[in-house]
Amino acid sequence: MAADARGMPVRRGLARLLLRLTGWRSVGDLPRSGVFIGAPHTSNWDFVLTVLVLWDHEVHPRVLVKRELFWWPLGPLLGALGAVPTERGVGGGLVERLTTAAREDPAFALVIAPDGTRTRTDHWKSGFYRIALATGLPVTLGFIDGPTRTTGVGPTLSMTGDVRADMDRIRAFYADKRGVRPGRGSTPRLREED
Repeated sequence: MAADARGMPVRRGLARLLLRLTGWRSVGDLPRSGVFIGAPHTSNWDFVLTVLVLWDHEVHPRVLVKRELFWWPLGPLLGALGAVPTERGVGGGLVERLTTAAREDPAFALVIAPDGTRTRTDHWKSGFYRIALATGLPVTLGFIDGPTRTTGVGPTLSMTGDVRADMDRIRAFYADKRGVRPGRGSTPRLREED
């Protein structure tokens, strides 16, 4: 943990420099812990922009990334950036493991792209919602908007257990966000709403 703290000013400076050089603007205030969702997920650049925003705010999160990307030399780099490998379509108790980790670590910060893919889908994955309910952690709405070259965070919401009402608030926030590749994003909807 001490090594992470020592590296934070360097990461913050690097993040600010890279955002400025690439023409992206970071907005919003990040809480120090919680469940952070990022949408729309339309490009591989989403991960890079998300890490830069978190470093800019001196937050060192866990980020869920598909296992297929953990090949050498990318795998060790992803691990150093806080990436946690996930296997799509395999029930391995990931939500339960993350819930346990969140309960044990007061500085727990988890980033999830609930779309689960960079292409349009009918439903988001509900892991973020289940973790938030199980732990009582709030959900912070992160976004990437390509047309305005803006990335960052919006509101932080407590999930109530009323899935439709909670998702209506989330849908309202993401209604005008387009992603790096507009047109690829999915409408925020959980299967539990149907």
